[in-house]
Amino acid sequence: MFKPFARSGALPLRPLRGLEEHPEYEEGLPLEPVGSAWVAIDADPCFAVALPWWRLPRGWCRVRVSVDALRGSGCVKLYRDSRGGFSERTQVLLGIAGHRGEIECVCFMPLGLRRLRLDPTEHAGPFSLGCLSITSLGLADQFILTLRGIYRRTRHRLSPLYWQLRGVANRPLLQPYQRIVDYRDWVNSVEPTEDDCDRMAMKAAKEEGPTFSIVMPVYNPELAQLIEAIASVMAQTYPHWELCICDDASTEPDVWTQISELAEREPRLKVQRHVVNGGIARASSAALTSATGDYIAFLDQDDTLARWALDRMARALRQFPEAALLYSDEDKIDENGQRCEPHFKPAWNPDLLHSINYFGHMLVVRRDVVEAVGGFRAGFDGSQDYDLVLRCVDAIRPDQIVHVPGVLYHWRKSHGSTAQVLGAKAGAHPSGIAALSEHMAPIGAHVSDGPFPTSYRVRYPMPSPAPLVSIMIPTRDGGDALERCIDSILRRTLYPAYEILIIDNQCADPRTLSLLSRYQLDRRVRVISYDAPFNFSAVNNLGAKEAIGDVLLMLNDDVEVLTGDWLNEMVPRLYQPGVGAVGAKLMYPDGRIQHAGVILGVGGVAGHSHKYYPRHHLGYFGRLVLPQTVSAVTGACLLVKKADYLALGGLDEVNLAVAFNDVDFCLRLAERKLRTVWTPYAELLHFESLSRGQEDTPEKRLRFAAEVQYMKTRWRDLLLHDRSYNPCLTLEHEDLSLSLEAPHYLQLDAR
Repeated sequence: MFKPFARSGALPLRPLRGLEEHPEYEEGLPLEPVGSAWVAIDADPCFAVALPWWRLPRGWCRVRVSVDALRGSGCVKLYRDSRGGFSERTQVLLGIAGHRGEIECVCFMPLGLRRLRLDPTEHAGPFSLGCLSITSLGLADQFILTLRGIYRRTRHRLSPLYWQLRGVANRPLLQPYQRIVDYRDWVNSVEPTEDDCDRMAMKAAKEEGPTFSIVMPVYNPELAQLIEAIASVMAQTYPHWELCICDDASTEPDVWTQISELAEREPRLKVQRHVVNGGIARASSAALTSATGDYIAFLDQDDTLARWALDRMARALRQFPEAALLYSDEDKIDENGQRCEPHFKPAWNPDLLHSINYFGHMLVVRRDVVEAVGGFRAGFDGSQDYDLVLRCVDAIRPDQIVHVPGVLYHWRKSHGSTAQVLGAKAGAHPSGIAALSEHMAPIGAHVSDGPFPTSYRVRYPMPSPAPLVSIMIPTRDGGDALERCIDSILRRTLYPAYEILIIDNQCADPRTLSLLSRYQLDRRVRVISYDAPFNFSAVNNLGAKEAIGDVLLMLNDDVEVLTGDWLNEMVPRLYQPGVGAVGAKLMYPDGRIQHAGVILGVGGVAGHSHKYYPRHHLGYFGRLVLPQTVSAVTGACLLVKKADYLALGGLDEVNLAVAFNDVDFCLRLAERKLRTVWTPYAELLHFESLSRGQEDTPEKRLRFAAEVQYMKTRWRDLLLHDRSYNPCLTLEHEDLSLSLEAPHYLQLDAR
């Protein structure tokens, strides 16, 4: 039997529902809140604050709690009951489970407060829970926090140069609160209103456009949810559609009765019924035979479409008339009918698709392409859509794959659905591995389990012979940091063919000079001299000229290699068609994320994705643990072919001596149709800026200001439209939260 637990200074908590003690907890031992292990048995676990109503806090309070959810990154919520019961109206969004350790939030506790409830995660699975503390704020604290709030809301209107030079964007101490946006309020600010929808419907009724055939396999759905799904199609503002339904021998007689009645009233419903159940792939194929539209869309039996979904797809096709595959953003419908967990996706991202079916919903494919690749295939039930898109992608050009920003599809978190629990469908994961293995077979890549169900890891074959990698490490009196870096490479690296080029940039420290003399005795190490003021671009360009290898690795002297197979992971990826550069997962010494790819536009130029997240966190829809295409990676660890490096003229040592030269380099690779890939399977520690320090002198600040201006002038459009990111996500922070300045859906162009 559960008992309330608390530690000194913390509120006692009592499990209410959806919770079990972790198996490792031994009965009888004191249960310490910090790191206490629990298992959420569903997606709605919750604790009650075990205090009588008269002891609950009132007024403005600071709330602190630590939750580390091992699966997903759902919101941590606090519900307040003031005699009206717990409801979504009374919730406070505290933060993201597992993000930055302790979550801190300021909120108001009403005078009539009777109960408090803590919802620690939105995902089934294990998690650890720290103490929950709620402290009343005095007038002085309230005044200070008000000033901070004014500053956070107005700093983007101030000179961007000022706060960039002060390092505001990169100092966690000046970002004490993570901004959490209420999704429902956010939706109301960006989605079309009923009046907008009426205008769209009137306009679409007068225009010709492509016809969409929506394929829906059905088997024993909840009747109310099926009716809601069909109704969402019938309510579309765009009239040129047909709904192709195949009832795969449902045993509930009311299912076919309801479908038949709806088909009698709506001529655009095309229905058929199987006598024997054949599985979802067979039912989807049968429904597909009824399709006569120009494009095929897909809808599950219990999901719904946004009313304007087909209108947005038709608009995207007018923008990209040669598009053959289109996909949108999506969210979920929880068991209370509330929309939640929006997934805002990148534009075409081949490396992410080889890690997970990120296309998801809504998916639209040109009908002749679906027919040309053979449609759905038996034997891939549960991942039949993934098998189909992998074959479609092979049959079309990359510029025919179009992302339509905005949530057009609502995925229901019903019992037994992968929207609720990723591993709910037992056959989905092995079917996905089979589909991806077949897709990768021509290049000899091996596919295995990814970090969570329905994710996959691809190991590409090593070129034969393994190319020589020249590891270029600039240093100026690196001392202990340099020793740690070089020794970690020499001790841990399993890759068979590499040389280390230490580029001596005016070292004078006796300790460092002694190290350089010692390392030159190792045949794998060479030391070359760069006798000029520090210029990261020029130093690496010199190293590239002196390098013997066909592959160059730019590496800071303040990193430490953690995994022996880091180059075995990076080099084969570099040799895949269309890849120009490969980056690694970098962490601070305390294990928090320092670099997981670059997001363009953050802070005005660029920032690091998922900065300060815990090392093993899944990140935003798995993005922290899955290889993916990114716009750029940091030059602290960047792998590139020497031929490509020299073809670009190396790093820009004239305009970008220190900052942003790595971002600029990756963007110039992209101009040559070469993409940049980030992989989480190569891990290094990064003791950031130990060598060159911070931008803390007038000369450095002037140089940095010039580099910022150059990037904004040279790459203005790209900095505002990162194809590996999403226009609905923030450019103020590096945590992939919702943007308070997101454009209205009707203003978003497909890409």
